[in-house]
Amino acid sequence: MALLFQGPIGIRSIGVYYPENIETSVDIANQSGIPEEVIREKFGIESKHKAAIGETVSDMCVKAAQDCIRGVIKPEDIDLIIYHGSEYRDYYLYNCSAHIQHKLGAVHAKTFEVHNLCSSGALSLQLTKSLITTQPELKNVLLVVGTRESDLVDYKNSRARFMFNFGDGAAACLVQKGYEKNQILETEMITDGRFAADVAVYGVGNVNYHKNKIVDKCLQNGEAAEEGSIGYYGLDVADPENMKVNLDPISLPNFCKVIARAVEKSGYGKNEINFLAPIFMKKSILGDILGEFGMTENQSFILKNFGHVQSADAYIAVREALKLGKLKDGDLVVMLGAGTGYSWAATAVRWG
Repeated sequence: MALLFQGPIGIRSIGVYYPENIETSVDIANQSGIPEEVIREKFGIESKHKAAIGETVSDMCVKAAQDCIRGVIKPEDIDLIIYHGSEYRDYYLYNCSAHIQHKLGAVHAKTFEVHNLCSSGALSLQLTKSLITTQPELKNVLLVVGTRESDLVDYKNSRARFMFNFGDGAAACLVQKGYEKNQILETEMITDGRFAADVAVYGVGNVNYHKNKIVDKCLQNGEAAEEGSIGYYGLDVADPENMKVNLDPISLPNFCKVIARAVEKSGYGKNEINFLAPIFMKKSILGDILGEFGMTENQSFILKNFGHVQSADAYIAVREALKLGKLKDGDLVVMLGAGTGYSWAATAVRWG
């Protein structure tokens, strides 16, 4: 029986890819009919990136991966690739992680995928640490995330308003066995399955498959479609008001719980956090979280010019914070995520 690896496991590097096209708060206002000031102040969006036509999720992931490993390791040195990005990718029901492996030239890498929506980033860091601890052959593990879920958001659909902040892009994170800097500590997660079916692309999947087959047949024959059939293939919310009523009272407390517990499990006190790498959220909610832990806005990064880039948000926050000089050796960093369904997750990292 192989001995568990007892040494450090750290984040060696983070790479990003931001599409060139920019969608501004004015663009969103014009398409949605919502005042531009509301988009900026209430939705928290000034601008976000939009993938070009033909620019696939796997393309963006490869560009982020190349940015991540450039000057650090070669693609053939990667032992494992874990894709934890959007389930909306190049094709329906296909292996995006293997496609990324091939395009990147990581010929020796095994691959698999993790899908837990936008909480997958924090969760995948802990999963990677566990795998490296137990699998002797793993030294270099590359996490990749990409999304262009903005394709699925209809600005005319008022039920989908909370998704108007969705932005496109990709990020990659190289986790390395024996790397003494940026050590991955502990993770905490909360799931509340009451919200599991509140947000979905209801037109795809086995629940409505047969209804849609009937619709297709009716359309082909020039007949009226069955009442109640599903013909919308964008992201939708079944009952926005009900979701808001049930989610609002628990969301902030659950964010605070996973942060506090991840820090505690890592051997720190709740007031020892130096930097919070958040998922995209309203500035007011971020302020409430920071206040709970005795932190200031300068100890985080507001994603107002990126939008919500699925589970890439925390990577983007760390990458941009490094550019701004917000992180220093010895800092306790918490990487935060949350995904519809509904899950909240946080992973602590000792930086430097």
